[in-house]
Amino acid sequence: MTTSTTGTVLITGPTGGLGRSAVLAMANRSPQHRPDLLLVGRPGPRLDAITAEVRAVGATAHAIGADLASLADVRAAGQEAVRLLTDGAVRPLRAVIGNAGVSVADTRTASADGHELTFAVNHLAHAQLVREVAGALTAPARIVLLGSNTYYLNTPRRLLGVPPAEWRDPLDLARPADAGAEPGTRDAGVAYSNSKLAILYYAHELQRRLPDGVAVSVFEPGFMPGSGLSREHGPALQRVGRAVGRIPGVSTPERSGPLLAAVALDERWAHLRDGAFVVKNAEREVEPFAVDPQRERRLWEVTEELLG
Repeated sequence: MTTSTTGTVLITGPTGGLGRSAVLAMANRSPQHRPDLLLVGRPGPRLDAITAEVRAVGATAHAIGADLASLADVRAAGQEAVRLLTDGAVRPLRAVIGNAGVSVADTRTASADGHELTFAVNHLAHAQLVREVAGALTAPARIVLLGSNTYYLNTPRRLLGVPPAEWRDPLDLARPADAGAEPGTRDAGVAYSNSKLAILYYAHELQRRLPDGVAVSVFEPGFMPGSGLSREHGPALQRVGRAVGRIPGVSTPERSGPLLAAVALDERWAHLRDGAFVVKNAEREVEPFAVDPQRERRLWEVTEELLG
């Protein structure tokens, strides 16, 4: 994105981990390259703190409180973002970063709307937010969604016991596990990987439906153990993750956050569209099954039905 088109970036999940690092990377850019920021996150001290920190370095920032597990909250957040844009409180909207995500240990857990929580937050919430603000984007504009290579199985993930996606009809993916079912780590991993495959499918279909000048890409921050995503899986896993994160070459929020910011803002990535997949700082081809127009249309139809 050139200096003349630097405007406003809306980002979800700005209070910790990857999102916080990306926000600070954007806020600390030079004034001519620094965007205004709309920070969509759970209301409370952490959202207040990151907003204050961003403002302290001279950036324009507005906190928009929302629980992404509630579609009503997400709708209200999108409407508040549009209001701020319409009122001129921030510059034109040039980028949306769908960063927030969860990995829920128990797939019986439902969102406020009754949907399986991982699918609800990782996919449905961002689809709702994009629906609300897409008309307010000013071209050239970018939508960057957070993906993960866990959608397919390779040797390292097999050794680590990280399960790949097991795609089913999206209505099934959105349905919490039966109350009488025994929760399992593998089920939680599959749910997470399914949500990330859904993001790829959604990105491809979304691009087909957007006007010229708005481009969609998917960013994978790299293997990032110990992130907030694993907070529901217990302190032991968090400690192991933090230890692994100290190994050179392993991704951390501090290393990957600025890379996410770059995909949303930098001229280097202006060519990305059609759900192009970026792993840290390199564009990668996705597995052949991750491009499937029939699945993509079906996901879009179900998503529209679930959003109401």
